[in-house]
Amino acid sequence: MSAPTTTTAATTAIVTGSSSGIGLDIARGFLAQGANVVLNGRDPERLAKAAALLGQPDRVAEVPGGTGTAATGEALVRAAVERFGRVDVLVNNAGTFAAKPFTDVTEEELDGFLTGNLKGTYLTTQAVVRQLRRQGDGGSVVNIGTVLVEHAIGGFPASAPLVTKGGVHALTVSLSAELAAEGIRVNLVAPGIIRTPLHAGSDVDAFGGLALLDRVGEVSEITDAVLYLAGAAFTTGHVLRVDGGYVTGRS
Repeated sequence: MSAPTTTTAATTAIVTGSSSGIGLDIARGFLAQGANVVLNGRDPERLAKAAALLGQPDRVAEVPGGTGTAATGEALVRAAVERFGRVDVLVNNAGTFAAKPFTDVTEEELDGFLTGNLKGTYLTTQAVVRQLRRQGDGGSVVNIGTVLVEHAIGGFPASAPLVTKGGVHALTVSLSAELAAEGIRVNLVAPGIIRTPLHAGSDVDAFGGLALLDRVGEVSEITDAVLYLAGAAFTTGHVLRVDGGYVTGRS
């Protein structure tokens, strides 16, 4: 992978699910490149703490709320335009993930994954694309999927989150074709096993042997991939695996 393309001071990025973990680090990465960032998370208090941790209030806006409703996407766009004048990049990071055997998944749980992963990405992207069309000079959408869509683990049953993340992969390919003529690029980062708060309390390093590089990934490595795709002007419809070679083979 080549070095990430540096954003300009005028760039404004919306990052959903950015109260902690991967989303928070993605926001940090954009700020380090001089961009403005709109943070999002369901818990207003956690979101405020994340903004304080980033420490650049003049370039950070906060919009609490779940992305599973159209109103949150519209609020994110409104905050970006009112605070910073425009939107340039959307990172659809918000989502949910948990393992559970297929026949034990309840209808309520399935609805939660559909809303948190697929519907949230779909509705937020709609709101941002409408604004990008108003601006008329293109833009970039980077979705977050998972390599488990391509290569599942028998001992880690996760059909509900995977079928919804699979929908995000399909949406990426479809929108990349539909929006290309308008200069709107749509790509996806597919993480492998990453050291995040999701694995708190567990020995995440025990999974390192699943990858050719014999380790788990770090959140900063997902950030690097997102920043690259956000600025890669001749790349669209691409699924970028950041998995240490997990899908490719075994060490």
